[in-house]
Amino acid sequence: MNILFRAIAAVAICAFGTLPLANAQDVSGEAWAKTLKANLAGTLTAATNASIEIVAVKQTPFDGLIEVELSTGERLFTDRKGEYLVTGDLFKAQSDGLVNLSAVARQQNVAQWIAAVPESEMVIFEPANTRATITVFTDVDCAYCRRLHGDLEQNLAQGIRVRYVAYPRGGEASEAYPKMINVWCSDDRNKSLTQAKHGQNIPAHDCVNPILEHYALGNKIGISGTPAIVLEDGTVIPGYLEPAQLAATVFGQ
Repeated sequence: MNILFRAIAAVAICAFGTLPLANAQDVSGEAWAKTLKANLAGTLTAATNASIEIVAVKQTPFDGLIEVELSTGERLFTDRKGEYLVTGDLFKAQSDGLVNLSAVARQQNVAQWIAAVPESEMVIFEPANTRATITVFTDVDCAYCRRLHGDLEQNLAQGIRVRYVAYPRGGEASEAYPKMINVWCSDDRNKSLTQAKHGQNIPAHDCVNPILEHYALGNKIGISGTPAIVLEDGTVIPGYLEPAQLAATVFGQ
């Protein structure tokens, strides 16, 4: 049994990008699905004491098993009546092994959520010749975020376009939060971000800013630490990678 669990864990890590979510049909508009959404929303809200919206209801390739996508980014499975709920990942057995359909769906969601963030809200460092783009959730006080930023010139030389979004660990209560407002509200975000990552004090600024929206998105994705690197296909890489490792990961070398 331990062998099976290890195999499933490996698939959960490796299945990203292997194939699309097969035959998942959005049935949110059907009458029974609308009733299911209403009933489940009430049940989940009562159970969690939080307002939870059901974003989508999908018929999975597993006949009779319905996938419900929540506004929190989480997914669960149920029957058509919503009487039984199951959490966890849905796997498909194939001749060459297991495919984690839930992992693939999460990756697709992440790619869509990141694509919805306007670049005007980001701090972007452009290479001379862009070969790939990464989006990095960052905290100006994080040691490994500073180390990754220290590799910036090497990563740019590889053709990697670096887009930063804000993730002050601890959110509004974080010591980094006001510093990141100062960066995002400065006249030169790129210069200010570099200075902040070098431990320099940034002049106080205030403006309408996306810091907490970025932080909420990071939480929705499941990010718990920084840096968190998101590839163009929605793959999330937690933690720091050296320039050679990053290039190999980004370009599939």
